[in-house]
Amino acid sequence: MLKLEALSVFYGGIHALRGIDIEVADGKIITLIGANGAGKSTMLNSVAGLVKPAAGTITWNGEDITGKDTKNIVSKGLALIPEGRHVFPNLTVDENLALGAYSRNNKQEIRQDRERCFALFPRLKERIRQSAGTLSGGEQQMLAVARGLMTGPKLLMLDEPSLGLAPLVSKMIFDIIQEINKNGVTILLIEQNAHAALEIADYAYVLETGVITIQNTGAVLLKDGGIRRAYLGED
Repeated sequence: MLKLEALSVFYGGIHALRGIDIEVADGKIITLIGANGAGKSTMLNSVAGLVKPAAGTITWNGEDITGKDTKNIVSKGLALIPEGRHVFPNLTVDENLALGAYSRNNKQEIRQDRERCFALFPRLKERIRQSAGTLSGGEQQMLAVARGLMTGPKLLMLDEPSLGLAPLVSKMIFDIIQEINKNGVTILLIEQNAHAALEIADYAYVLETGVITIQNTGAVLLKDGGIRRAYLGED
């Protein structure tokens, strides 16, 4: 389980997170919704070791990982798929996947995970020797997720995976997220498509200006009138 307790983070001169408490139970899909600038990405970056908290604790399976370096955190089974994909454009699909597994030593397990990635994303196998920079936006997102899976994660954190994608490609990404979860990987999801995120979430948090204002199951929040007006564009 991932647990954030009284987490406070400053980003530049901004108090981005103000004493938030979040739990991500093993085997679940947990989603975080909120407006741009609410602090959602800052939270994921804090967990990944990219931003250092000012106060509070981050624990992973009972171990305090607050402020640890990113390489150490990845080695413990946490992986972040950042907003904007950030694939290595001049490297091939295969080389991008190999970099995802750079901290692992078991070659047999790496080969197995590579084949699992190709089973999830057959299009990547078709483009295995193609430079990542020449892929479509949807294909780059597939590659970013697959590269994250090559770390062998127990918890996969995704920051806006459907951003800028066509509706059909976006739906496919959400289907794959659910498939990854069924295969035993816990998911922590930030997503601007609040409706799609809440539909697949076991539990969800609403973040507003660095504070958790509402939390409940995804199903309950989908029916909440305030949530529907604020985040789903409904009257």
